[in-house]
Amino acid sequence: MDTEIGRAAAAAASEPAPIIAIDGLSFTYPDGRKALHDVSLTVQPGERVALTGPNGAGKSTLLLHLNGILTGQGRVTVAGMRLEGRHMGAVRRLVGLVFQDPDDQLFSPTVYEDVAFGPLYMGLAEAEVRRRVGQALAAVGAEGFEKRSPHHLSLGERKRIAIATVLAMEPDILVLDEPSSGLDPRGRRALINLLRTLPQTQLIASHDLLLVRDLCSRTLILDGGRLVADGPTEEILADTELLAAHGLELP
Repeated sequence: MDTEIGRAAAAAASEPAPIIAIDGLSFTYPDGRKALHDVSLTVQPGERVALTGPNGAGKSTLLLHLNGILTGQGRVTVAGMRLEGRHMGAVRRLVGLVFQDPDDQLFSPTVYEDVAFGPLYMGLAEAEVRRRVGQALAAVGAEGFEKRSPHHLSLGERKRIAIATVLAMEPDILVLDEPSSGLDPRGRRALINLLRTLPQTQLIASHDLLLVRDLCSRTLILDGGRLVADGPTEEILADTELLAAHGLELP
């Protein structure tokens, strides 16, 4: 028995520490609306995890806790650092948040200036900023866009540039809120192919269950601010009663 316990302990010790750990997270907005209720979950390095659920489930609220835009009650830990004042800067460099509306992230006259903004804010040298901008644009298939105005691009192009602004910060984690919203089938497929190639750990909030099926090996369902399901995507999406109970269905 002691040997079995020792083996189990050794196996547990050999597992990588989660890159995201949320323990008992609750959050109430100033108007009294309780958006999250005692949510606990972990994400391992390199995982691509879907977060789905009906409108008003608390998905965006949860995402905004991962780099300190919102702060609730409970514990949020990223790469072993608790999300609090002394760690906030380091965590924000690790977590790249991509908003649902790319216009919330694109505000400069040119694509180059938008993608360069984060590295410049970090105080990097001009040569390093240029390198990061070029690398980020190449990663999203937008080489040659440097002098273009973000606001003259298509929605799909703006979404890719918004992702590039985050990639230029070289984060370990990508957090994406409804990335396929508003895209036509071609733009949606291009986005899926892009996200599939990126090496970062990804947490993707989405109603698009086909995107979830194609991209994510694990799916979480949030409803009424509570985590109601967490399992392999194939099993979650095959459970039509579970999906229907939480306002979801495959097209």
